[in-house]
Amino acid sequence: MTTSIPTTSFVAPASAQRLERAAAALRAHGFTVEILDDVAAARTRVKELIPEGAGVLTGASETLRLSGIDDDINAGGRYQAVKPRILAMDRATQSDEIRRAVAIPDVVVGSVHAVTETGSLVAASGSGSQLPSYSGGAARAIWVVGAQKVVPDLGTALRRVEEHCLPLETARTLALHGRPSAVNRILILNAEYSPGRGTVLLLRQAIGF
Repeated sequence: MTTSIPTTSFVAPASAQRLERAAAALRAHGFTVEILDDVAAARTRVKELIPEGAGVLTGASETLRLSGIDDDINAGGRYQAVKPRILAMDRATQSDEIRRAVAIPDVVVGSVHAVTETGSLVAASGSGSQLPSYSGGAARAIWVVGAQKVVPDLGTALRRVEEHCLPLETARTLALHGRPSAVNRILILNAEYSPGRGTVLLLRQAIGF
């Protein structure tokens, strides 16, 4: 059954009880979960989790941008960052190389649009470029998730994507690229098949969409 909650609730951080409930459900489904106080703790933990020199892809994410994690990875010089490398490639002649690079990095770091208290992660995308690495292409995945993204169930998660995330992302893409965004692909991760592969850093504070 889908729980009906107002859209305004999509911006409020979940209570400690709800965070623990989501974390317990995710752990039961094979994810590694850490509940952290804030963005500063997340930045430190991401650095600890990724070996120096690893090939790391960052998914498109306001959470990563606002937290500084995106810059830590792509401009810090500690890793073999995938995104700067593919941005320097010629999309007309190197499309296959780009596709492979984003699909199978050593580590992908990103976020999701919702986490359910029943133990699922939901990520929506216009292009789908980060979804192969999220779903299993990357050897390891790390998702940094603000507390406002915790919702009761999958139905509410999908409503959060359409009613809350899409309008905000459309405003962003219109300002940057002159075109609206779209929910062309949705990835639902109900469990982690490989123990230790997927880590969710669940923050007590709200950040991102």
